[in-house]
Amino acid sequence: MTEVGQLFQAIGLGLVVILPLANPLTTVALLLGLSGNMTAQERNQQSLMASVYVFIIMMVAYYAGQVVMNTFGISIPGLRIAGGLIVTFIGFRMLFPQQHVEEKVLMENKTEEMKRQDSPNIAFVPLAMPSTAGPGTIAMIISSASTIKDGVDFPHWVIMVAPVMIFFLVSLILWLTLRSSGAIMRLVGKSGIEAISRLMGFLLVCMGVQFVINGISEIITHFPPAA
Repeated sequence: MTEVGQLFQAIGLGLVVILPLANPLTTVALLLGLSGNMTAQERNQQSLMASVYVFIIMMVAYYAGQVVMNTFGISIPGLRIAGGLIVTFIGFRMLFPQQHVEEKVLMENKTEEMKRQDSPNIAFVPLAMPSTAGPGTIAMIISSASTIKDGVDFPHWVIMVAPVMIFFLVSLILWLTLRSSGAIMRLVGKSGIEAISRLMGFLLVCMGVQFVINGISEIITHFPPAA
């Protein structure tokens, strides 16, 4: 196989491993649940920012993740538990929104400028992290970087180029799927968005609790109590 073919093989393997963990479709559902009061321009801006943040997070995790975690004494179980708590908190807020009916009417009558000022920034948290580049994705990237450093069969230049291309393609796929959220929103309507928001809130709570359980299980497995 030529070196160019090895590059495409490495990119394909990376996408097969990362995309199921990143799961852009889940992030689309989360965007729909959190952007009910945003304009189309705001949703597109949040989508672009989230994609850029995902690329940056993955690059940092690959090239400096292990160093950062060792410097601050952060373990993979700790990363999972922290991400789980964040996801659970966001899920509870989606399940039990604080906004009242009167506030919703005022929100609908606000001008475009007021919407741009008051709409929350959801690009980094939770769209980029922990929804797309979550604890599982980051842990996988860090462990893959350690494995590659131990030696693989690919040429050196492929090892240098492939991760950047993989993370760029994941971010591009995320951006394309998030941009389609506007069409989905027009299709399901406002009541549908509220139903999606409640459903995603419940699923996020379940996911967050599972992240915490996985982190605690790893702690028990790697650090069993003394007899």
